[in-house]
Order: sequence, then C-alpha cells, then structure tokens
Amino acid sequence: MRGEKKSRQRPIQLALWANEEEAALIRERMKASGIRNFSAFARKMLIDGYHINLDLSDVREMVVLLRRCSTNVNQIAKRANETRNIYAEDLADLRRQYDSLWVQTNKILTGLAKIK
Repeated sequence: MRGEKKSRQRPIQLALWANEEEAALIRERMKASGIRNFSAFARKMLIDGYHINLDLSDVREMVVLLRRCSTNVNQIAKRANETRNIYAEDLADLRRQYDSLWVQTNKILTGLAKIK
C-alpha cells in the first residue's frame, strides 16, 4: 500500500496568506477555541463563522453632536467666568443639542441590541 495513495475525505485544498500579526491572532483564537488543528479551525470558521459588517454612520453623527455640545459647554463656561452671567438662549441651545445627542445615542443602542 506504500505506492497507493489513500483517497482523502476532503480532496480540495484551500490556502491563505497572512502577515505576522494576523497569524498570531489566528493562533490566539485557535487556542481560545480549543481547536489545535489549523485545517479544522479554518474549516469551522469559514463554514460556521460569520462576518459582521457594521454601519458606523450613526456613531459618526453622535461624535459630531458630542463635539458640538462640548464646544458649546466650553464657550458657556468661558462666558460665565468672564461675565458671571449665563444667557437663557445659550442654555436652551445646549439643551436642544443634548436632546439631539440622546436621540442619536438611543438609535445606536437600539441597533446594537438587535445584534445577536
């Protein structure tokens, strides 16, 4: 039987290339999963695994709102320190921005809660 090749259960070979960081991460995840055989791990991940493609536009919008809000807080604080006076319209504007920020935050949290 030396000259004869045993027929393989899986006759198709697939390969991948990785850099040092990726290879280390793969080894780390293999270790965490308890799977020692790379082929078994790769097959398991490629068949059963999934890729999450996140739309981060809501997060970007929230960051913009946070920046605006913090800028306005700083301006109001500066004015309050200089004049010892706070204007009602500044506080109302700040409140609108804060409310807008919370709407955006709730939108993001609702979307994240749907991920299973």
